[in-house]
Amino acid sequence: MNTASFTQKRKFIVKLGKMLHKYGTPAYRLEAHLMEVATHLNLKSSFVMSPTSVTFVIWTDGHEEEYTHVARVEPGDHDLGSLADTDDVVTRMLAGELTIEEADANLETIDTSKNPFNNWFTGFAFMVSGAAFAMLMGTSWNDVLWSGLISLVVFLFVLWSARSKRVTHMLEPLVAIAAAIAACAVSSYIDPGVNIRLVVLSSIIVFIPGLALALGFAELSARHLVSGTARVMDAVMLLFKLYFGAFLGISIGFALFGQTDFIQPEALPKWTAWLAILLLCSSLIIIFRTKLKHASWSIASGFIAYAASISAAVYFDFSIGAFVGAFAVGVFSNLFNRVVNAPASIVAMQGLIVLVPGSKTYIGLNSLIEGQSFVNADQIGQQTFLIFMSLVAGLIFANVALPPKKSL
Repeated sequence: MNTASFTQKRKFIVKLGKMLHKYGTPAYRLEAHLMEVATHLNLKSSFVMSPTSVTFVIWTDGHEEEYTHVARVEPGDHDLGSLADTDDVVTRMLAGELTIEEADANLETIDTSKNPFNNWFTGFAFMVSGAAFAMLMGTSWNDVLWSGLISLVVFLFVLWSARSKRVTHMLEPLVAIAAAIAACAVSSYIDPGVNIRLVVLSSIIVFIPGLALALGFAELSARHLVSGTARVMDAVMLLFKLYFGAFLGISIGFALFGQTDFIQPEALPKWTAWLAILLLCSSLIIIFRTKLKHASWSIASGFIAYAASISAAVYFDFSIGAFVGAFAVGVFSNLFNRVVNAPASIVAMQGLIVLVPGSKTYIGLNSLIEGQSFVNADQIGQQTFLIFMSLVAGLIFANVALPPKKSL
């Protein structure tokens, strides 16, 4: 394997780096993993990764051969199934089971493979995720029903964006506008018991960048300042676009359909929160394209995150609950890494989704601009910041308590 030429090795490392970036790997994990691979191939290396650019510097021990590659790339989307397949190929190559040529061919096959879940499954996952989030917020069955149905409308715009670059560039505000107008129409003509703003938030929950914000803060804590700052600012701008779309859509909806008096429906029983976790984590398996053999671990991660956080919140406040939840998720994901020999992030993503306060950031933005909240949430801005910090601290402590076997 190490007898391959310098050109073969550096081409393999560049392809691997771009693929892992494409699948949403954070900079600190990606750079560490690439350095491990380069060291195994008897090469010296240095990497600088950010959400929109990648830099590879690779050279031999005596600087007889050197190579620098800089490229502009698009921010990656989470594709946990392809991430697992890519990691498996690299593991087999490092173990001597594959040559670099064979590993390169396998990477090409993974890179060109199609989504294992068709549009019907993905649309159903969008619907379930919207309904599950509304259920998790503990509102009413009315909101759960309409959040799920309007999420299907949102998914139609996602399909449209795959065929149109113009729609892709304005997808986030467009889906928020469409969801808001649809919610206003439902409130005026069908069901006055709909909490319009909560239904809009639930319908676009897939786009809320809570996970991106958490990963950005994690990169900043790992001293990857360029990547972390870029990721945080990208998430903040995405949040602004979503909120502006929702604000504009509600204004249009009220102008078209008028406002109706809100009729408070009966609240959901507390046990539905556990059902919501099951539905949310199950839908994320399809949205994140997780391999089915990892599905049970992923769902368990969501339950562990929720159970640990609410249990700790009984004795402490919500921020400490988030710390305990993140610590539990981190330890569990590192255990998954050791037992299954697959990237810990496959399992950690599901638990973090349950914990990240992306929706609270949106609600706080609404409170700041409109001076009112559509759910009961006192001091939500302070809570959001503390929860983000607690999540990062929990993951750091988990990596100390039970270090992962792999860098991914």
